[in-house]
Amino acid sequence: MKLKGGYNALLESRPSPIVQRLPEPKELYLPLYSRRFLFDEICVEDGQQVNAGDVVAKDPINFALPLLAPRGGTVRLKTVNNHIVLTDIFPPDKKVYVPEKYSHHIVRKVGTIGINRYKLLSFGAWEFFYDAHTGQLPDPLGTPQAVIVSTLSLEPFLARGDVQLHNRLLNFTRGLEQLQSLLEYQPIYLVVPDIKSDFANLVRNQIRGYAWAKMIEVPLTYPRDNFVILAREIGLKKSKGTVWALRTEGVLAVDRALTLSKPCLVRIVPIGGTGVNSPNHLKLIPGYPIKKIIDEYVFEPNARIIEGGVFTGKQLDKGKHGIDNECRGLTVIAEQQEREFLGFMRFGWNRSSYSNCFLSTLRKPFREKLTTGLHGEKRPCISCNYCEEICPAGIMPHFIHKYLYADLIEDAEQARLDLCVECGLCAFVCPSKIPLTGEFINAKVIIAKEKEEIRLEQERQKSLEEKIS
Repeated sequence: MKLKGGYNALLESRPSPIVQRLPEPKELYLPLYSRRFLFDEICVEDGQQVNAGDVVAKDPINFALPLLAPRGGTVRLKTVNNHIVLTDIFPPDKKVYVPEKYSHHIVRKVGTIGINRYKLLSFGAWEFFYDAHTGQLPDPLGTPQAVIVSTLSLEPFLARGDVQLHNRLLNFTRGLEQLQSLLEYQPIYLVVPDIKSDFANLVRNQIRGYAWAKMIEVPLTYPRDNFVILAREIGLKKSKGTVWALRTEGVLAVDRALTLSKPCLVRIVPIGGTGVNSPNHLKLIPGYPIKKIIDEYVFEPNARIIEGGVFTGKQLDKGKHGIDNECRGLTVIAEQQEREFLGFMRFGWNRSSYSNCFLSTLRKPFREKLTTGLHGEKRPCISCNYCEEICPAGIMPHFIHKYLYADLIEDAEQARLDLCVECGLCAFVCPSKIPLTGEFINAKVIIAKEKEEIRLEQERQKSLEEKIS
């Protein structure tokens, strides 16, 4: 597969492949919101006792997606805003099954495939699925044109696919088989790295026997694991229907839900960055107290905590007390507190640059210590075209930026702003440090809102015409 653009940032303090299991907490703080979901339909009462796997809330917009209790305990609804707090924690039961009364109902309505998809939803595995083109949750009872499974995670400081697969390759292949049983004739595209290693060869040998799985080898260059980019390169057009997409942890969740009939209650969340003592991967449960993690791992008193990776993550909401069910990583970056000595001269011995304009170009490749400081670099666009060179979507971010700066929304749309995959590379390599990604996200929201207003007005006019006639 030929993919254009992309760039790998060499950064210090990436999480090691070590997975550390965190001790059981005394309390859990389950956020009622995450990046895609809003669990505002509460299904429990204050003081109620729940078991692990019980539904405590639902997202009515996203197909009644359930929020599951990771452990048994006592529900507290009034302790922390926008959270369900569980106290008096106790471990989960060994066996959890879908209640028979629901199973018979679903079987009569949608058949065996339907009950398996219902199990994915009820056991918390469906939240690992994405619509490859929109990033939203696909319809669990819908029919996709294809499925993309990516074993890669190329954004710095996110959970690595090989770490997820360690000692669980059998579970992964079993999950692929379960995934294929949900389909009819639709293909599964398995994305693997184009590297030669014992583990990579082991994965290839395991998959080669599956005629329904089409293996795609991709270079380890960010963001070539992006679902939108992969769907475009494979030729899966949005107009032809939904494309299901999931990562390694999603396939493992499918195996757990359909093979073992158990809820998906555990996550692997990496913690990395220059403010972390020992960057590695943490095995924990949703709702795990964030303060407990910070006290244990973060040594930098003045640090900015990002929920997610370096490029696409967002600053952690101060009102969030626990790990949400979609968290894929915590990145801790030291805040720039002091002025840089002779910063105006821009020596840059310890700083890398896509433009190779710093003294560091005389050094061998090194990992940069990332901070929140701009180092005096924020200034107008200089039309260097670096953002265009690196853009994996093949658009011209600098032109779009100038259209938006001049409030020419229609021109920006004609320049194919809609193709932006929001990977964040353009802003990262920009020597002027213009927040291009944020500009484009906001502009797409405005365009979508305007189109919706036009659609509603057209419907209103059509309705008036029908009444008159």
